Amino acid sequence: MYYNNNTVVYLNRKMVKAIEANGDLYSQTLQYGYGVFEGIRSYATANGTSIFKAKEHYERLKKSCDLIHIPLDYSVEELVDASYQVLAQNNLQDAYLRPVVYLEPNMSLSKPTGVNLLITAWEWGAYLGDKMLNLCTSPYQRPNPKSVHVEAKVTGHYINSILATVHAKENGYDEALLLDAAGFVAEGPGANLFMEKDGKLFTPALGNILPGITRATVLEMCAELGLSCEEKQFTPEELKTADSAFYCGTAAEIIGIAQLDNYRFPLDWSESLGKKLQERYSKLVREPQPESVAR
Repeated sequence: MYYNNNTVVYLNRKMVKAIEANGDLYSQTLQYGYGVFEGIRSYATANGTSIFKAKEHYERLKKSCDLIHIPLDYSVEELVDASYQVLAQNNLQDAYLRPVVYLEPNMSLSKPTGVNLLITAWEWGAYLGDKMLNLCTSPYQRPNPKSVHVEAKVTGHYINSILATVHAKENGYDEALLLDAAGFVAEGPGANLFMEKDGKLFTPALGNILPGITRATVLEMCAELGLSCEEKQFTPEELKTADSAFYCGTAAEIIGIAQLDNYRFPLDWSESLGKKLQERYSKLVREPQPESVAR
């Protein structure tokens, strides 16, 4: 699904065939989940292939590395250029890119002894599909921010996301909603949440969530469109009085939520602020990005 015999990947400053790339069984990333990654999308635009907010994604990748003590010797510009190389080598335009920083063999719980960078790309539709979502409140909570760096996109953190998603699907739901350690609404397993009430948008504040690039884009679009949006803590009970809600993320883009547990959001999606933002986002990502040359 993700690669074939002709797929080319970027590995440690070289372009190699995916089937020839390899790692080590004793890597700290495999053994302990000690690594970081990003999820990035590229789109076909009038001026060629353009990666949406590549600079912001790679700045976050480097920040994630810094937070968990991984020395990554790449500039943002080098990472962006490598990503365009991967797209060109694989003849991809509308694609999903997955940069992963993984580590050398080291069976101790210590700083890395060596660092590897892999960038792959493949065609991938909207992660959560294009139909309104039916969510359940997950029995799993987001990690306590005093136990890990929740603002870092760490590979091992996503076990939490897998547990929540598997539980939701096994119980007949499309996806989960996770709360934070204090019981406030946090986010989805792979997306940030916004709710609409009385013509105003609300989203969980930073501190217990991953600061999503798409979340930041939604906040920018709200300012551009003159929409009121407040970052604050709120409970699941408050969310169940909202008029509408949606998830957003690079993989999911913007997708409406029909129901949470036994509460159905009453506002028709076509009349919601989320729908307006969804349409604006779809256009925005297909515009050439100012921070990089579309190729």
